Amino acid sequence: MASRLCRQVQANLVAQASMDKSDKSPVTVADFGAQAVVTHILRGAFPDIPLVGEEDAAALREPANRELAEQVVAHVGEAVPGLGFGDVLDLIDAGTHGGGASGRFWTLDPIDGTKGFLRLDQYAVALALIEDGEVILGVLGCPNLSLAASEADGERGCLFAAVKGEGAFQRSLAGGEEVGVHVTEVAATQEANFCESVEAAHSSQSDSARVAERLGITADPFRIDSQCKYGAVSRGDASIYLRLPTRKDYEEKIWDHAAGSIVVSEAGGRVTDVMGRDLDFSRGRTLADNSGVIVTNGRLHEPVVAAVREVLGV
Repeated sequence: MASRLCRQVQANLVAQASMDKSDKSPVTVADFGAQAVVTHILRGAFPDIPLVGEEDAAALREPANRELAEQVVAHVGEAVPGLGFGDVLDLIDAGTHGGGASGRFWTLDPIDGTKGFLRLDQYAVALALIEDGEVILGVLGCPNLSLAASEADGERGCLFAAVKGEGAFQRSLAGGEEVGVHVTEVAATQEANFCESVEAAHSSQSDSARVAERLGITADPFRIDSQCKYGAVSRGDASIYLRLPTRKDYEEKIWDHAAGSIVVSEAGGRVTDVMGRDLDFSRGRTLADNSGVIVTNGRLHEPVVAAVREVLGV
């Protein structure tokens, strides 16, 4: 439902519906609308499980943004009839849980890849369930991603889902059966390809190029926005995904990696930080004890980590 809402907003409102976050990256009607829809459904099904959400409704409550807020409410109302203006804003504000090492909580990124969304390109709706600091379920809605990378002009709209110990699966957003996905079997780094962020600010692409050189990788990088990269690795479109630090003090947000990490892990891959440490989702709303992210098909993980550490000097 959230992915369909995002599709509708992207098709109809993306040109005029954006505004700035405090960090100046765009937030859209779809961000807020998707968070409200998902939160409403989760509250109904699991009222006792709190949510770590990316967005809050503070900006929407400002008089200057009343028109934008009304657009959010209208789109949410099409997906979930009967919710009032205040109801929708309260749902958006429900994602204030602090996370941590004990208990269960959801974490949601309603639009991962907002710049891709505004370019009419790739983005993802990312939801994960964390229990005692460990991701146990993840779902990625990728509304613009082709069902098969080899058919770029084919049907678009994928849903990836994974549960700990049960594998990873993909199906069309239009419905139909789930199909198991698995990472590549590539065992030699020089035969691998890797994907990285379209936005240079999200990962050090110069360092990625140096890593590729050390590993003997000659294939052009597969650049794609958002946690769609995790989906791409999980189904074998690429063997490596590097998100290398752009500054030392940056802490990755848990909602940017929780869902994608379990999809890749359950597809047979491996996810760590640049030091080779598992991602620690027990530290609150950020991956405070990790630096950067390395995603591989598993077989390539150790040489990739070694190359990254050599390039970064860590």
